[in-house]
Amino acid sequence: MDVCIEHAARMGFDGFEILQRQLVSTEPAELMKIKRRAFLLGLDLMGYSTHQGFLSPDKEKRKKNVDETISYLEQAYQMGIPTIRVNSGTWGTSKSFDELMANRGEEKPLEGHNEEDAYGWVIEAYQQLAKEAEKRGVVMGLENHWGLGRTVEGVKRVVEAVDSPWLRVTLDTGNFLENPYDRLAALAKDTVLLQTKTYFGGGVWYTLDLDYNRIAKIMRDAEYTGYVSLEFEGKEDPLTAIPKSLELLRGAFAG
Repeated sequence: MDVCIEHAARMGFDGFEILQRQLVSTEPAELMKIKRRAFLLGLDLMGYSTHQGFLSPDKEKRKKNVDETISYLEQAYQMGIPTIRVNSGTWGTSKSFDELMANRGEEKPLEGHNEEDAYGWVIEAYQQLAKEAEKRGVVMGLENHWGLGRTVEGVKRVVEAVDSPWLRVTLDTGNFLENPYDRLAALAKDTVLLQTKTYFGGGVWYTLDLDYNRIAKIMRDAEYTGYVSLEFEGKEDPLTAIPKSLELLRGAFAG
């Protein structure tokens, strides 16, 4: 993590988004070291990408994911991070992430269940979690990220049902595989963090030819003034591809 933070500072980024799964330790002392390092390098810790899943009929499994997400909210609070990326989760009926990607993010529900069941589980979970997020002043952003997040309608249904300022949207430019611009525009007004994909060298699972000037206009029209976070998913050496990605994004979003 220290190496990634140092590269981000050297390359000229303003902030740094942490992928929670990459942390070696979440002990408070270790989190404070990351917070201190970022501060000394002039970087805001501005996002915390977490994973959770609520697409299960097992009540105890859903509770475990709620509890884990509360711990992520607490970790973000301790590090002074204002928002965490959250998910609905997937059904888990795909054999691998590669299979899920081969099916364009579509997945069969568990036998005997359907999406209506899933909406109930996810909404119930985030109604609980919104109260925990409020206590810590950390905004959750539900990402358009497979599961119920695969569609605009899915993201909006959950966010509107929970109806809390502590659950909004983390918008990922690379997760709408068809007709991305209209779909990004439909969620732009509710977005608290924009995650932008680039694919120099070709994508690992797929490559999207995204027009970032067009996306930047969509976000400006929605009066979005938050962070633009880079997620590089290409095969090129990150040490050459990430500076090019930063230049691309700065040029598009400079307005």
